[in-house]
Amino acid sequence: MLKIIVDAMGGDNAPAEIVRGALDALADRSGFKIVLTGDEALVRRELDKSSFDASRVEIVPCTQVITNDDVPTQAVRAKRDSSLVVGLNILKNDADAAGFVSAGSTGAVLTGGIMFIGRIKGVMRPALCPGIPNVRGTQTLLCDCGANAECKPAYLAQFGVMASAYAKAAFGVKEPKVGLLTNGTEEHKGDPLHQEAHQLLKNTPGICFVGNIEGRDIMYGDVDVAVADGFSGNIALKAIEGCGKTVAEMLKRQFTASLGTKLAYLFARKPVQGLATALDYSRFGGSVFLGLKKVVVKSHGSSKAKSIKPAVYQALDACRGGLVGMLEEMLAPAAEGADA
Repeated sequence: MLKIIVDAMGGDNAPAEIVRGALDALADRSGFKIVLTGDEALVRRELDKSSFDASRVEIVPCTQVITNDDVPTQAVRAKRDSSLVVGLNILKNDADAAGFVSAGSTGAVLTGGIMFIGRIKGVMRPALCPGIPNVRGTQTLLCDCGANAECKPAYLAQFGVMASAYAKAAFGVKEPKVGLLTNGTEEHKGDPLHQEAHQLLKNTPGICFVGNIEGRDIMYGDVDVAVADGFSGNIALKAIEGCGKTVAEMLKRQFTASLGTKLAYLFARKPVQGLATALDYSRFGGSVFLGLKKVVVKSHGSSKAKSIKPAVYQALDACRGGLVGMLEEMLAPAAEGADA
């Protein structure tokens, strides 16, 4: 049976929300089990609060935790009995391990992923790729959103390939439309980095590149993949997160301002709740760390159960959809084209 390894001690709300999210994932889908790494006493205390199939849950005790205050590289090397490092080692060495989910230190997850899992042959820089809700009711994959603050044009071209592979493997998109995030849709827009990246993407085999896109097109445009350097992508991601929270808060204030607006809410409740759900990025889980030999999902540090649950599904779907094999297949002709 496939296993999803969950870092039970990673994140601001560990282990309570992490364990609950993992159990929620088990309740809705079959055919896999959860392996929780962390402080055994604390994890068991949380497990005791719920009913679940004990045959599908395993605890691997750990004595250490990597925090956001730790220097990632040092912590990954020194804290070998941390929930994060132990989980990654299980992912590497257990043939049944399909994926790893952590809401812990981003730097440690990235460092540990490269150090213990390793890159797929030909991958220049692994990249973080979250799903962003869009007006079509699906999601736009944003790649990269923070793993690589400084990029070369070739990195951006490869991000387009990797995110396209992810869209095909995990979400069944037959021909993902790829756009390059920059400051204008015209081909000549952007700095030299993005101008060169545009030309590379246009000539990269195996992807459907539709040209430059602007920030609004991530949610409102007709693309499945938005390619970005990690610096710009992270700003876009956080701006979108902030926008969603702002809209939700403004609606709440408007509908609770007076008795009249409270009454109005009774008639508008369903569409308002639908809007709030549509803007809720947490329902898509975390960011898949594309380019590794196995599936690693980095959830937001403040993740609660409702975000951990889809993160588990992300890892499961990516594995079952053959993400790693798809990446290897799509990177091969891209590399040949770059060498030509």
